Amino acid sequence: MIRTGSRMAGWLLGMLLCASAIVLAQPPSVQLVASGQTVVAGRSTPYLIRHLPVSSFPELPAAVQNMLNLRGCLIPQTYEAHHPENVVHASLERAGSSDWAVLCSAQGTVSLLVFLDGTGQPLLLASAPEIQRLQAHDPGGVLGFNWGIDPASPEQIRQARSGMEHHPPLLDHDALADSIVDRRTIYRFYAKSTWTLLDMPD
Repeated sequence: MIRTGSRMAGWLLGMLLCASAIVLAQPPSVQLVASGQTVVAGRSTPYLIRHLPVSSFPELPAAVQNMLNLRGCLIPQTYEAHHPENVVHASLERAGSSDWAVLCSAQGTVSLLVFLDGTGQPLLLASAPEIQRLQAHDPGGVLGFNWGIDPASPEQIRQARSGMEHHPPLLDHDALADSIVDRRTIYRFYAKSTWTLLDMPD
């Protein structure tokens, strides 16, 4: 026969063990805002970079989410972001394909990764130290992250090329717009197993 006191002690011990298991199962805290000082023109200048976890983009395929999490990725947000950004879904490989491009920030480096068909190993298109992708954007002089990516449809590319003397043929699938906020955009296009930069008017 089990005494009431022993039953209560066993119940308490079980609850403590369950609580410990729950705490251990929780992921470590993630720092979503990076801030500090960097030198610009010989002067120490403050910066602030906001990030979002991969879980903020539930539309990403599970295989892509898993790979990004394995890499320890956070998704950096530009200083002008008003909604989650720097995750792109477009037909980058060919017309009708379902592909993803992501800016991944991990261990101080930002990488532009592309997942063709949303599976497999990502293609690395570009990378840079995160603090090299900063620029001033407010009267206080605080620097913010300035790298953004967006899909570019064939029609958008046609319009962007309208000032060229000789009009290139219309593309049959999307390109990737790779931008420095408020400054410059280049267009990356995938064809015949190769990424190229599209010719654009000066």
